[in-house]
Amino acid sequence: MSERSMRRVGAVVLAVNVLLVAAKGLVWWSTGSLAVGSEAVNSLADSGYSLVILAGLYLTTQPPDFSHPHGHERIEPFVSLFIALGVFAAGIGVLWQAVTSVLSGDVGAAVTSPAAVGVLVATAAVKFGLYRYCLRVAEETRSPALTATALDNRNDILTAGAALVGVLGGTVGLPVLDPIAAGVVSVGILYTGYEIVRDNVDYLVGSAPPEDLRAEIIRRTLDHPDVEGAHDVIAHYVGPEIDVSLHIEVEGDRTLFEAHAIETDIVQSIRDLEEVDDVFVHVDPKELGEWKDDESIDELVEDEMSKP
Repeated sequence: MSERSMRRVGAVVLAVNVLLVAAKGLVWWSTGSLAVGSEAVNSLADSGYSLVILAGLYLTTQPPDFSHPHGHERIEPFVSLFIALGVFAAGIGVLWQAVTSVLSGDVGAAVTSPAAVGVLVATAAVKFGLYRYCLRVAEETRSPALTATALDNRNDILTAGAALVGVLGGTVGLPVLDPIAAGVVSVGILYTGYEIVRDNVDYLVGSAPPEDLRAEIIRRTLDHPDVEGAHDVIAHYVGPEIDVSLHIEVEGDRTLFEAHAIETDIVQSIRDLEEVDDVFVHVDPKELGEWKDDESIDELVEDEMSKP
């Protein structure tokens, strides 16, 4: 996936969200539906953070330079957290409006029109398409910002459905469903913000990657015929990518050239994992007495030996 394609995703999402703001705003003005209005606010927030994403993707796809030798991908978690702030602000605003409307009794019947129903059904369909599109590109590029965008589009499908219930409430003589649906929409918005924060905080605080990835790192290390064991295997997120450090155990009679070749093979094998950025390998000769047990590695070896 090229850098240009990543930027194209941001441009497409921004354009679609701006069109949805216009469509929902027009229907809100003509019908007075609080549920449609909350959806318009949701799309307005989407447009705002889509603009941030577009700018962020431009920065993160810049090539490495002297100040950023590993590239600019590590900016993405910060972009995603900025997105989360906007999502939280929109969700709180919609929730406040819905709660005050119910408590004050100001739930006059809104006009239920084909336009209101149509714009919400179209929103659900469009958001499903954007969800699949953003998720596919996010998986190919491991982009936290695009993953956050995909999650928001997924939840927009549900909130559009909730808003549709509110719009139809007036038809069955239950206009109170309109602000209630707006409240449901706000919960969906807030949950999206929570998901974005949860995922990106892991990138920023250096959390460990999934256990299956750590197991694969160890497996690739022990598959080398000259590696007798490994210990102190540490893998952690640095931005959306993973840095790995480990000690490998080799016989002490290896020449410097041989030890270097073993280290290079291990580094390259682990770097072949898409999620991994940097790998640091320390070679421990047997005679120095630095070989030691590592329970997690022993368990992995036992699991592998027990497989048929």
